Parts: sequence; structure tokens; C-alpha cells
Amino acid sequence: MGARGDDAGIRIGLSAVVMAVRDRQAVVLTIDGDGEAALPFGPFDPVTDRTFELALRAFVTVQTGFHLGFVEQLYTFGDLGRASPRATPGPDRRREVSVGYLALTHEAAETPGARWTPVFDLFPWEDRRNGPPVVMDAIAEGLSRWAGADAQRRARADTLFALTPGLRWNEERVLERYELLYEAGLVAEAARDRDEPFPPPLGRAMASDHRRILATGLGRLRSKLKYRPVLFDLAPETFSLFELQAVAEAVSGLTLHKQNFRRGVERAGLVEPTGVMSATGGRPAELFRFACSDAQGAPLGGLPLPAQR
Repeated sequence: MGARGDDAGIRIGLSAVVMAVRDRQAVVLTIDGDGEAALPFGPFDPVTDRTFELALRAFVTVQTGFHLGFVEQLYTFGDLGRASPRATPGPDRRREVSVGYLALTHEAAETPGARWTPVFDLFPWEDRRNGPPVVMDAIAEGLSRWAGADAQRRARADTLFALTPGLRWNEERVLERYELLYEAGLVAEAARDRDEPFPPPLGRAMASDHRRILATGLGRLRSKLKYRPVLFDLAPETFSLFELQAVAEAVSGLTLHKQNFRRGVERAGLVEPTGVMSATGGRPAELFRFACSDAQGAPLGGLPLPAQR
């Protein structure tokens, strides 16, 4: 008979990736983790907690004052040799196995004990709305050094980061890019786990293995945009098509073709007019809301993102 979790030195933790869009920036709810940004995180108690999700909701509210809406499970993290997350302090030093969850909200209000951290502060290479970011020069140089004469390493770096002109950037492969930077020792978390000197920073580091968990959440969200109407979980109740496009761009990190985006939204039947015009100081724009279902009452799908201009 195998050892139980407690006997084997294992503790189950729950991590929450709570994402919103504010001021045209994707943001994630973070708390302080020993001086570093951290995801809301807490242990699962098999004696008192009825389910993972109920435990998650309870400690997120306690830590941040935020009440979660819909959540979905992301992945289970527990690689040996990585802070995923770090072993518990004290004499037992139990290994952590972390279950990550993704939650979306359109209300990014400030909460006591927490803050909304811009996602692209943590992953600056993922924001390509104005073309390849400046940080790509350091990434290309670091990956070239790491790959050396190894053709497979060079091809992997080239494909994931579109280092050769003409290669397509795949916005969904967020986790693979972060894992490559970790493997190459170019992010602070790799140096921390290996007890090596910290390299020049590529984005803000996070406590424990939380940047890896967030990369998983961002990649999942970008993928879901194309087959589920999750965009509307991040948009306000009513919005102009310009505002809706800004939400899609903030998440995808891409600049989208305006007319193609609008045609795609309307062709998919994702929105319906409210009959109200915006009352901003600029030119009034028609306001829309999420249509919820098509004319036959069937659930709506997502929106293929139009090509970057």
C-alpha cells in the first residue's frame, strides 16, 4: 500500500489566476509574497475543506477581499526541483503540489491587501501590439548564447519567439515560451531554483512558481477566445465595438484589424445593439451587449482573431 500524502511529505495548495482588463491593459490579482508579487494561494485541508473550489473561494476572499465568480481548473503543478511552490517552512519541509485555477472578471476594483498587476509587466515579450517589444533583443541574444551550435535548440527558440522574419507569432504558446526562458536560465525563477546568480530581469519575477502558473492561465485564456465567448467575461455590461476590440487586444497582445474584427463579431452574432449611444466627450458610439445565444437559442462560440495589421 502506497504512502499517504501526509506520510510522503506532500501538501496540496490552490492557486488562483484572477484576470481582468483595466485601462486597456490585462491585469492579474496579486498579493505580496515575501516582497514579490504572488497569486492568491492557500493550502487545501482534507479534514475541513469539502472541495478544492470552495477552499479556493474562501481564501481568495480572505486574502484579497475579492469574491470569485466562475472559475475553471487549469493544471496541477508539482515538478521536483522547481519551486512549485516552495516546500513548506519548518522541520517537515513537505513538498507542495499546486492546483491552479483561472477566473475572469470585468470588475477590477482595488481591494485591501491586494493589487491588480499588469500582465505584461510580468511577460513583456507577450505584448506585441506595437510590434516586437524592446526586450526581444535581450531574449534573442540570451537564447542564442544558450543554444550555441545545437540546431534543435536554435529551431525551438526560433519557432516559439518568431526570431526569423516571416515566422508567425503564436500568441497561445505563452507557457512554452516561459518554460524555454526558464530552461535557458534567463528568468530569475530559474536562478533562484538553481542557487545561481540572478540574470538581468526579463519581466518582473513572481514568488514561488506563480509566473509559470500565470503563463498557463494566460495561454488558456488566449486559446479560449477563439472557441468560447470569454471576451465578454472581461468586458463591461455595455460597450462600443472599439472598447470590445481593446479588450481582445489587451488579452491577445496583438493589434487587430478593425474592420475584420467588427465583421467577425457581427457575423458570429456575438453582440446585439442596446439602442443607446455613448455619452463620452468624443464622437458618440453605439453601445452593444453580449447576445448570450443565437437566434435559435444555441450557445455562442468564440471569435477567431483577425490578422495583425
